[in-house]
Amino acid sequence: MTQSLFESTIKSLPLLGRGKVRDIYAIDADKLLIVTSDRLSAFDVILPDPIPGKGKVLTQMASFWFDKLSHILPNQLTGIDPETVVAANERDQVRGRALVVKRLQPLPIEAVVRGYLIGSGWKDYQDTGAVCGIKLPAGLKLAAKLPEPIFTPATKAEQGDHDENISFEQAQTNCSAVLSSVLYGTGKSGSAIATQTRDAAIALYTAAADYAATRGIIIADTKFEFGVDASGTLHLIDEALTPDSSRFWPADGYCEGSNPPSYDKQFVRDHLETLDWNKTAPGPTLPADVIARTQAKYVEAYELLTGLKVVY
Repeated sequence: MTQSLFESTIKSLPLLGRGKVRDIYAIDADKLLIVTSDRLSAFDVILPDPIPGKGKVLTQMASFWFDKLSHILPNQLTGIDPETVVAANERDQVRGRALVVKRLQPLPIEAVVRGYLIGSGWKDYQDTGAVCGIKLPAGLKLAAKLPEPIFTPATKAEQGDHDENISFEQAQTNCSAVLSSVLYGTGKSGSAIATQTRDAAIALYTAAADYAATRGIIIADTKFEFGVDASGTLHLIDEALTPDSSRFWPADGYCEGSNPPSYDKQFVRDHLETLDWNKTAPGPTLPADVIARTQAKYVEAYELLTGLKVVY
């Protein structure tokens, strides 16, 4: 098994920032290097213990989906080998866990698609009979399959804060506010980009869920991120359909009315819910068995979905 990388230390490129999991470096005016670490966040808090090899699993799974779904929407990939853009003594840090991507303007929303009623959507439904303002049939049970996938956008919270579900109308407003200067002269509006994002996210989720079903996996929900280029063309960015951004359930373990077992970090969330912790930083340390079992879940999800072995 590969050694852990909690934080990259690349000196040959300018560091632009660190997210919950990814470190972003500038290559030039058109390209970025994104290094996926082994950090794990839960409840929007970065936990102190890495999951060995997690970044490589995420990168290889996202690359699989970018390729499989490229007929639906352009994505951020450039095809450039990350090892060619860093110093020789830094190649170990990027091997198997980094991507060279286009520089794009990210949309200011998380594009969440839900196919099943779980998580914050279930809580919202119990309180209001709706999810993000989308009215749902009465009497649905926990983990029920929805009549059709729904788009439930959320804010992009600062690190340490929590994303908040918002209405589609608020997503349109947020996109208009952030994208107006980027879209100037393209004939496109932030509101129109939000609408395109909703349609693309549902199409991507539907195609992925249909494929995953052939591999014995249910994709209960997922979070996409999108960006636009100077022409206003929408791209799929960041990651796609990984255990960090999705709920994967084994189809043979699914039963409406109960919280199914999962291949994602829900295993860690469930452990954390047993602790006396207020979900603020710093996060609690994880027992060795939770780390090992989480690591195994990520690998199992990749291998089941792709039919491939993780390359370390």
